[in-house]
Amino acid sequence: MSRIGRREPIEAVLLRRTPDGSVTDDTADYEAIVYDLDGTLVDLVVSWDEVAADAVEFFADAGVDASGHDLWEMLDLADERGLREELEAVVAGHERDGATVSELLALAEDVADHSVPVGVCSLNSEAAVRAALDAHSLSEHVDAVVGRDTVATRKPDPEPLLATLRELGVEPERALFVGDSRRDELTAERAGVDFRYVDGGPSGH
Repeated sequence: MSRIGRREPIEAVLLRRTPDGSVTDDTADYEAIVYDLDGTLVDLVVSWDEVAADAVEFFADAGVDASGHDLWEMLDLADERGLREELEAVVAGHERDGATVSELLALAEDVADHSVPVGVCSLNSEAAVRAALDAHSLSEHVDAVVGRDTVATRKPDPEPLLATLRELGVEPERALFVGDSRRDELTAERAGVDFRYVDGGPSGH
């Protein structure tokens, strides 16, 4: 049973705090909450143009012309050429560095206060996700982490989100996914999971 229409963008104000310090949970019907990372809980300090340039250079060193490809296309190209592990090391290095100095966003305040299991499902590498959670003392409040390299596919394929929910032990129809991009929304739709945008609509990330 869907409680929140995934087609209608809804701002993700999940927990409401009153002046006396009490908390009202706006997600009481759910058995798990899963968050995206970058643009949702934190802003990673990463120059994606630099990452893409380093990726092009990596391919050039391997004798492959990747000019004109965006980063996601280069990840697909790495799969085709059997270079995914090596390219992931290049990209994840930037992400981990950016995670350690990332900016905490307002929604992250809710993570420690949920009464249900919490997961993070991200397009960033798993190591970068864990580095960001560690940097902001959130790790102890997160029960499952799935990054770009945790499973064989990445968002908007539903498997990363479904894998997060399997680790949490919760069925898709009993969970909520919170993100900032159309890719996040599409992932939720494909997985049969309710969805909310952080700020009422996609950020363009």
